[in-house]
Amino acid sequence: MSGSIPSPTRSLRASENVLRIPAFRRLWNAMSFSSFGDWLGLLATTALAQQLAGGDYATANFAIAGVFIARLLPSVILGPIAGVIADRFDRKRVMVIGDILRAALFISIPIVGTYLWLYIATVLVECVTLFWSPAKEATVPNLVPRNKLESANQMSLFAAYGSAPVAAIIFSLLSISATAVGATFGLENYTSVDLALYLNAISFLFSALTIVGLEIPKNHIHLNRHSPSLTDSLIDGAKFIFKTKLIRGLVIGMIGAFLAAGAVIGLARTFVGDLSAGDAAYGILFGAVFTGLAGGIALGPKIFSQFSRRRLFGASLTVAGSMLIILSLQQNLVLAILVVLIIGLFAGVSWVSGFTMLGIEVSDEMRGRTFAFVQALVRISLVAVLAISPLIAAAIGEHTYALGEAVLTYNGAAFTMLGGGITAAIVGQISYHQMKDRPGVSFWSDVLNALRGELGSITLMKNDGVFIAFEGGEGSGKSTQAKLLKGWFEEEGKQVMLTREPGGSALGKGLRKILLANETGEISPRSEALLYAADRAHHVYSVIKPALERGEVVITDRYFDSSIAYQGAGRTLSSSEVARISRWATESLYPILTIILDQPAEIGLSRKKNTDRLESESIDFHNRVRQEYLQLAALDPERYLVLDARRPVTEIHLEITSRIKEMMK
Repeated sequence: MSGSIPSPTRSLRASENVLRIPAFRRLWNAMSFSSFGDWLGLLATTALAQQLAGGDYATANFAIAGVFIARLLPSVILGPIAGVIADRFDRKRVMVIGDILRAALFISIPIVGTYLWLYIATVLVECVTLFWSPAKEATVPNLVPRNKLESANQMSLFAAYGSAPVAAIIFSLLSISATAVGATFGLENYTSVDLALYLNAISFLFSALTIVGLEIPKNHIHLNRHSPSLTDSLIDGAKFIFKTKLIRGLVIGMIGAFLAAGAVIGLARTFVGDLSAGDAAYGILFGAVFTGLAGGIALGPKIFSQFSRRRLFGASLTVAGSMLIILSLQQNLVLAILVVLIIGLFAGVSWVSGFTMLGIEVSDEMRGRTFAFVQALVRISLVAVLAISPLIAAAIGEHTYALGEAVLTYNGAAFTMLGGGITAAIVGQISYHQMKDRPGVSFWSDVLNALRGELGSITLMKNDGVFIAFEGGEGSGKSTQAKLLKGWFEEEGKQVMLTREPGGSALGKGLRKILLANETGEISPRSEALLYAADRAHHVYSVIKPALERGEVVITDRYFDSSIAYQGAGRTLSSSEVARISRWATESLYPILTIILDQPAEIGLSRKKNTDRLESESIDFHNRVRQEYLQLAALDPERYLVLDARRPVTEIHLEITSRIKEMMK
């Protein structure tokens, strides 16, 4: 598992290598400047919309939201068509013509200088971009070897999102220097927005000149490919989503995230104005969002590498929504920027987790239609909230509150963001419970264990089975309770696999003789830990996973925690090291419930007539084992059920089945 997470150094080397390919490097330069132009154009057009509003609060909200709606609507209609064009026409020509058209349109916006043309030009720019983007995406695989495609895609994402903070900084500098530049060049009625739009146009012209010199294969033109209609994609995707709990929770979360994002995007400029700040502050706030987003995308998978992706998605969305609530209450611009940075960070973690899961959890034959459904639904939701949020903000208006000597002013934008934050937090919780993949483990336990890197768990594999483990010291009655539980599940109509460690597989039987036979003699503690890990790895691979994939109940007499207790605490090795070995061996497959049958070590040992190699260890050894079991359970009470093994067998069995019934609800 750990091998799938590239180190920063390895990622850097891979990026450097792919940029050494001349054709891709030129296309990447074009992508970088185009993305920079897109972000700069977005900042400039939203600022221009507010300027054209003439200072009216309600009109400014509607004008800014209108820009975003104009950018989003074409994709709902033209998305599938754009993909067909990219597959049937000369991709280089599509990109070059697209860049020239976008440059011309952005030049025209400040020249015409009207609301109507601002919206018309914005719609046309977005239409052109819809054709440019798939042509670019389809070109990349033709410019790099297959083994470097992942690195090329990473660099493409960096070009797309890494240019946003740069554009924000440039826009802020233009805003600050607007008066000086106008006076220097003798420009009347000059604004920073004008120069931003002209720079945007230049970036697209540079992109066009760069792409003209590329040699791009044209074999695709002769292929007859048909893309499914938007309606068919939506229907197929909807059917799949509604019957799949995980994907349903994921889509609910993504829609909620974009509903909250729509409220922020549509009202950010007026929110900054409410804090008595101008275009420079708006640019900084905009840059903070995407700086946080880039940080979340880059660092989130590394920081939370041992955390369940399914839980991470909902939890990150909940945190982002909670921070949005805090943002809506801010009266200080500096604090607002800091909060926005945190929102972007957790939004980035949620974004990368969500799309990673879509790629992993959805089968290849359904992936395209599912992505089409999600993207269309997200855009429709975003358009809806961009249209509604200004209405809400305008209806709420401006309000002043006196708290003692302090006077606080909150306007419609702040109240609407507050609603967006509450919505995102609630949706994050719903999504978290929809996709909860470890019902027996508390959220905070996962956080603690994941950050320690000891007992954390990567998302569990998909299956319909139930996995339960029995643990405890010698003579505690594990085998008896495991058999009783097997019978109970069978009465419930379940197929049950009863197994044990070591010795649950053909290979394990041989290892069991080596590990437990007295004639084996002394084994070094590290060798013993590795032998148990080898048995467990093969046990999971050959017995446990296949049974779970068949939807069976798997009950094992000893598992992961035995090594932590016996080879860790018992042999005085580092428990965290032993846990890490077992986590790697089992690919972080955890039982949903681990039942620990506890009793004083001397009681269990007194029941043994013939003792094996481990049972023959000292009483101090077995006391350390017992204490380690209890400590594990104390750290993660939801995953463990500790029972007094001295109680009657039937009473213990009833408590076990009661806990399982509660978990399976």
